[in-house]
Amino acid sequence: MPHEVHAVVAAKQGAPVELQTILVPDPGPGEVLVAVQACGVCHTDLHYRDGAIDDAFPFLLGHEAAGVIEEVGPGVTGLAPGDYVVLAWRAPCGNCRSCRRGRPWYCFDSRNAARPMTMLDGTELTAALGIGAFAEKTLVAAGQAVKVDPNARPEAAGLIGCGVMAGYGAAVHTGGVGSGDTVAVIGCGGVGNAAIAGASIAGARRVIAVDIDDRKLDGATRFGATDTVNSRGTEPVEAVRALTGGHGADVVIDAVGRPETYQQAFSMRDLAGTLVQVGVPDPDMRIELPLIDLFSRGGALKSSWYGDCLPSRDFPVLIDRYLSGRLDLDGFVTETIALDEVESAFDKMRDGRVLRSVVVL
Repeated sequence: MPHEVHAVVAAKQGAPVELQTILVPDPGPGEVLVAVQACGVCHTDLHYRDGAIDDAFPFLLGHEAAGVIEEVGPGVTGLAPGDYVVLAWRAPCGNCRSCRRGRPWYCFDSRNAARPMTMLDGTELTAALGIGAFAEKTLVAAGQAVKVDPNARPEAAGLIGCGVMAGYGAAVHTGGVGSGDTVAVIGCGGVGNAAIAGASIAGARRVIAVDIDDRKLDGATRFGATDTVNSRGTEPVEAVRALTGGHGADVVIDAVGRPETYQQAFSMRDLAGTLVQVGVPDPDMRIELPLIDLFSRGGALKSSWYGDCLPSRDFPVLIDRYLSGRLDLDGFVTETIALDEVESAFDKMRDGRVLRSVVVL
């Protein structure tokens, strides 16, 4: 029998989100019903609200969540009611050409729940990133629910479901940061700070935080930045080179995703260095670089999707690092809010006043 729950819905492009009652069905084959305990407010939710991802309105927002499994559908193994889980928006299928090649973090047919959640009048909702966790309960594919240590408080644990994993993985997995490397991170929001934390944990000798906001730069030192550069008043490429013996950084991570930051990242690499773009650009943005520079500088230009993570492998590891004090997930939680405060959280996000607002249910 469907469950009536309160949820945050983006009904029309650009319109303020609404708190509505929706219907969540019982889980079908390969699905689980999750009672959501906490869900971070991510930029991707705002992109959905503004129609920047697609136009399949109405959207059920929220995807950066932790909670407890309430019911499991037929055929589900390895999960049971009462399990504490973090939700992942990638659940490798195991059968696509990428999974068969041993690269499940690039899965081309990621699993989602087949049964739709709906409005009371039967209108189907599009769950943001296949999750829709700004709700008291949500329905997901079993592979999207990753069991983790229940000692991790949900406000912090849920953040590895998107932003923290994206940034951390951009440094550790995509960038391959290793012991003794020099790293520069452009943009010190939630994803950028997670990249800083990942680089620090991976053993980077120097981690340089670059931003236009001194408050964010001060905060970046909490996550492991050894140096900071305010690019509003300082030429960032020259500053990073000066901090790296004139060479540039081994790995540069662009957590902003704008043409100007990409060009800066390209130029502040050492020869044969690696550029990782994890910041999501707007669809109409373009980049132009001299082809001779692409050839002569060498190295690698990479995009990082979800930190090239495998949730079943990586989520428990990050939670263990949090519980051991090595990864400061609590530091990402700026405030906790109620479901009906998501729209105001979007305003704070736009103004750069928060790392993460987290809905607590």
